[in-house]
Amino acid sequence: MNVHVQMSPWEALLVLGAFALVLVRWLPPGLRRPVTFGAAAGFVLSGAVLGLLGLRWQMVPVLAAAAVALPFALSPLLRRATRRAPWWLALPGSAVCLALVAAGPAAVWAVPAPVFPEPTGRFAVGTGVLELTDPERAESATAAPDDRRTVVVQFWYPARKHPAGSRPAPYLGRTEHEARLVSGALADYAGLPGFLLDGLPRARTHAAFGVPAADGAPGEDAGGGSAERFPVVLFSPGLGGVRTQNTAWAEELAAHGYVVVGLDHPYDSAAVVLADGRTVRTEVSATGDDAEDEKRAAAWTAVRAADLSFVRAQLGRIDGGEIAGPLAGHLDTARVAAAGHSLGGGAALQAARQDPAFAAVIDLDGFPHDPSPQPFRQPVLALTQAIGPDTDPDYLPKLTRVLGLSSATTYRLTVPGAAHLTFTDAPLYLPPLPSLVGSLGRTEGPRITAGASLAFLDAALRDGRGDPAAALSAYGTLAVHRPGGS
Repeated sequence: MNVHVQMSPWEALLVLGAFALVLVRWLPPGLRRPVTFGAAAGFVLSGAVLGLLGLRWQMVPVLAAAAVALPFALSPLLRRATRRAPWWLALPGSAVCLALVAAGPAAVWAVPAPVFPEPTGRFAVGTGVLELTDPERAESATAAPDDRRTVVVQFWYPARKHPAGSRPAPYLGRTEHEARLVSGALADYAGLPGFLLDGLPRARTHAAFGVPAADGAPGEDAGGGSAERFPVVLFSPGLGGVRTQNTAWAEELAAHGYVVVGLDHPYDSAAVVLADGRTVRTEVSATGDDAEDEKRAAAWTAVRAADLSFVRAQLGRIDGGEIAGPLAGHLDTARVAAAGHSLGGGAALQAARQDPAFAAVIDLDGFPHDPSPQPFRQPVLALTQAIGPDTDPDYLPKLTRVLGLSSATTYRLTVPGAAHLTFTDAPLYLPPLPSLVGSLGRTEGPRITAGASLAFLDAALRDGRGDPAAALSAYGTLAVHRPGGS
């Protein structure tokens, strides 16, 4: 996908009109009248349309520049005897207005609405949302004794070709209203003004809600499983993150024949919208005390690991049709991987240790917080950011120790140029600052995350696909731990 400054035609007309109004004072006399009236008409028309459709904050400096320039451009044409400002006074004003006009496209480039890469697999992508309540677990975040633990999950799955008229699903929610609630909560959690992320609710993904699941091709499953059943990957987001934070990754996996299930963890995720209309905001917070924060992180990780195991156990009900939906008869419940980013990656490792029914683990730059790690049997892919002086010095040693407890082969892949958020959708919409999202550009981080995950999953969940080491090595520096040192 080519990345460019993403402006609508009306926004482009607004910028062009403002630019012309600022420069008209410096044009030859014969051009001033037609350019002024044409630019003013285009500016007013585009401004009115954007006012109806929804004006993005990035266009505010463009409006301000044009509002200042418009009277100075029109007044000499409407009154015969008008003294124009001397050039030495007009030049600084024009320069300031041009800078404001340029700030609009620059802000669109820095904080765009995300455009998701087109999935490269042969399947279209469907999506759906379920709310699941565990009758055996009390909700530890509330005092009500009858409050049971509830999670909201979103599925991305291999689908048939989307029917005509189907609409792409919004990012961050089932509706644009839900997406706006979640976007505002994410901004609050990050300490950012809400308007900075107002492009997220406008974004559309490549998935469609409720479309029929695909039928697998004969012989697709080299492991002998049913060709119509797809392996499953459960995903836990980062601390305060939400189920959709890795949508580009999920859609790519789904297009290649995997069902991805993203979890919202109530009272941890930034905002979770429940079926009864309630919005549950995050209650997790750090204290600044390392020992206390590690204790809290271990508790949050334990809750998330239990959530992952609970959802894995519900897959049989979904596959059997007990829970209605398009995935009945399509889930390979014997081939389920636990995955996560950051705190969710640590939760995936812990869930696998506690629940041997998981077949594999993907840890996307997640620190293990299990206070008593024990041997486990699943293969693991751990993707890590580039390690530098600001990286927690305990991170790699502890991760390496945990990976060494697996009785299967584990892979630790360090991606050059990556930062912690590289392995999420964040590079698609946050400012391209290396310290924030790495130095790999808008789409390379999501591409590498999905490509490495697919190479590993094909080997771990689809028997006979070979050792993924060679494919993984193409993405960065690979450390492989094989049982017995072989």
